[in-house]
This record gives sequence, C-alpha cells and structure tokens, in this order.
Amino acid sequence: MVGLKEELLKSIWHAFTALDLDRSGKVSKSQLKASGVLSHNLCTVLNVPHDPVALEEHFRDDDEGPVSNQGYMPYLNKFILEKVQGNFDKVEFNRMCWTLCAKKNLSKSPLLISDEDAFKVWVIFNFLSEDKYPLIIVPEEIEYLLKKLTEAMGAGWQQEQFDHYKIALNTSREGLSAWELIDLIGSGQFSKGMDRQTVSMAINEVFNELILDVLKQGYMLKKGHKRKNWTERWFVLKPNIISYYVSEDLKDKKGDIILDGNCCVEALPDKDGKKCLFLIKCLDKSFEISASDKKKKQEWIQAIQTTVNLLRAGSPPPHKEARQKRKELRQKLLAEQEELERQMKELQTANENKQKELETVRK
Repeated sequence: MVGLKEELLKSIWHAFTALDLDRSGKVSKSQLKASGVLSHNLCTVLNVPHDPVALEEHFRDDDEGPVSNQGYMPYLNKFILEKVQGNFDKVEFNRMCWTLCAKKNLSKSPLLISDEDAFKVWVIFNFLSEDKYPLIIVPEEIEYLLKKLTEAMGAGWQQEQFDHYKIALNTSREGLSAWELIDLIGSGQFSKGMDRQTVSMAINEVFNELILDVLKQGYMLKKGHKRKNWTERWFVLKPNIISYYVSEDLKDKKGDIILDGNCCVEALPDKDGKKCLFLIKCLDKSFEISASDKKKKQEWIQAIQTTVNLLRAGSPPPHKEARQKRKELRQKLLAEQEELERQMKELQTANENKQKELETVRK
C-alpha cells in the first residue's frame, strides 16, 4: 500500500521540478533561496518544525557547481517527510504545491474548466499516477477517472470513443502527464453536451471521494442529546468519522461521531411522527437519525456498517484498495509479459544455435 510519504512526494515533485530549471535533480545556488522558501512552506502546511540551519548545512557550497551533491530529495526525506504525523490539511498542502507549479505548466489555450477544477484534476492525477518518476497516468487509470466523471455527470459512457483515443495514445507513449490530463478533461472531448457547471460538480464529487475520502454525504435530521429536538444537518461520512454541519457549504461544523470497531448501526421503528429512523451506537454515546426516505435510510445504514467493518478489519477505504489492486494486476501482467519475452528470446537463441550446428555438420 502506498504510504503517506510517497503520496506527499508526488505533489512536492511537481513543485520541485518547477524550481529545478536545469532538470538535474540538484539545486543551483540561485535556487537555494527558492528551495528554502519551498522547505519553509512545506514545514508550515505539514505542521513540521522548520530547521533553516539544517538546510544550510545540507546545501554547503563545495565549489562543484550545484550547491549539493545529494540534491534536494534526501534533505526533504530526512528533515521534513520523516517528521510528518498526518495532522495537516491535505487540501492546503496540495494547494501550496500547485501554486508553485501551475503557472509554469498550465496550458495557455482556454479550457472548459475553471482553475479550481484544474487544481482538483491535478490532485486526482497524483492519486492515480504510477509510483515512478516522471509521473504519468496510464490509459487504464485515465479510463477509470473518465468513467467516474461520466457517471457523476449522469451521462452514458462512450467505450468506443475511449478505445479510439487509447489506440492513438498507445502508439506514441505510456500515458499522460498531469497537465495533459487537465487538457484532456478541460477540452470537453469526453463531456460533450454537458455545461460547465455539470462538469465542475462531477469533478468535485470525484475529488471528494478519491482525495477527501468522502464515502457518503447528505442532509438528514438528528435528534439533540439535551433538548431532544430534531434538527436538519449535512452529514459527511469518512473512513473513521461522521461529521455534521449546518449546511453543505461545510462552514459551520456542529459535531463529530467518531467511528471505531465497537460502533454499530441499527434500524429503528417509526416513532413520535418521525420516519426512516436509525441509531448509531458508539461506546460513550448514541445518535438517533432520521433519513428523508426508506432508500436513503438503507443506503446510510449500509454505508456506516461497511465503514465499521473496514475499521474492524483494518482495511483501507474501497477506492484506495481498488487502486492498489489495479496497480498490482498491472505489475503482474507486466512481469508475465517480460517472462514470455525472455522465454521467446531463449527459444530464438536456441533455434539459431541449432541452425548453426546443422550448417557446421553439412560442411
């Protein structure tokens, strides 16, 4: 499973390569200051103490051109990434890296998506890209993303259209860069007939699921613990927590329901004029909820139960597990293909040797 450090490194790689003008992987003297700014910004958004002395030491001038023989990445690993605890704002971190690289790399041609949507596509690219540099997203993952966007837009998936696109792509290279993916989605090639708002809402929905780990969200009524009155709240289910807000703009948070393996969820009969009731039971507190209809009630019960089951099993969220399985399958197929090519080569060599032996005998 891809760890936190590897995930962070992808976004940082974009920011660093935007600074690394000579593409050498080392930092020149003129870029040392910029690297210091990058390091300081990273420490700030990742809640890690910044040590400028360590930066200066690491990049001592050795009169051999680039300020460091080791380059920036070893410094980043040792002094920043190894200290990250996970108590940081994922979106703020990504936005900082995006700010450093977007202007330099974004297409100058007009796109059908906003800069904010382009940012979200960039973050999704980092999530779905292969774990090797320079980063690319392979056709299988492009298809996965476009299918999810199409579904979120409420449109029908055009498999034939994508197959034609994939053939054209495969003839030239392995996959797309982040900026090429933004161009592809921003071109409207796979969202014909959809207005900008629909495309934007679809990008946001997929971003919420893949990046923010939002497993389900929606309005429901919640019974108060003190006054016992029912109030409408916007609920957001994530892998280990249900947060509830005044509205879907998420500005006014009213509370959290912390989930663990001891929690359970059960349906309740209608009572006090309230229908579609269910109960979330945690060790210290229980929460009575009323959904808008029977279908929503069943969906929420199932989603919460699935989340609790995953917590008990120590499993990652479904979209992360699915991504890992797709990567493992790709690696397996690649290994099988390489083995087949090796065997074919051996066979060819053996045949050539046999042919030479026969020719020698004939002489």
